[in-house]
Amino acid sequence: MQAFWSAGYEGASVPLLAGAMGISVQSLYAAFGSKEALFREALDYYSRTVGGFGARALEAESDAIRAVIRFLDEAAVNFARTTGTPGCMIATAAAEVAEPSLSAYARQLRTDSVARISARLKRGVQEGQMSAGFDCDHWAWYIASVMLGMSVQARDGATADVLHAVARIAAASIEANRRG
Repeated sequence: MQAFWSAGYEGASVPLLAGAMGISVQSLYAAFGSKEALFREALDYYSRTVGGFGARALEAESDAIRAVIRFLDEAAVNFARTTGTPGCMIATAAAEVAEPSLSAYARQLRTDSVARISARLKRGVQEGQMSAGFDCDHWAWYIASVMLGMSVQARDGATADVLHAVARIAAASIEANRRG
């Protein structure tokens, strides 16, 4: 996962990947069949572990707006990490994949994130936290766009303080839509 994350799909050679896992190239092919299959497994592993913070944040709060704010705050913390590769693996390592099936898979993972945000906001509308006219789908795309932008900025060296400031600005914009 870390080799793909730091080098990207195209930049991570099979020998580099085998070395990162401490196995031979032959063992890599025997275990995974292809570099593409290994990349899919790495993305899935990332989604369940390091990158799973978003799904967990959206469900951890009883209030939808607080859940989105937590999602953005945790993105700032996770993306500005001081060890490993900054940013989001799905946003950065998977963004420039030339292989069409992998590009589509990464795009689907990002779209799934938007759908999770939208579903959480829709639940908030149903629970009376936002007005009935609140456009959950468009807000979900906005929040995902902010998160993806934070990932790129982290990769470019933005500090945790900068990313938290971005998260606070986005949080204020959604907080302004609270029913009340």
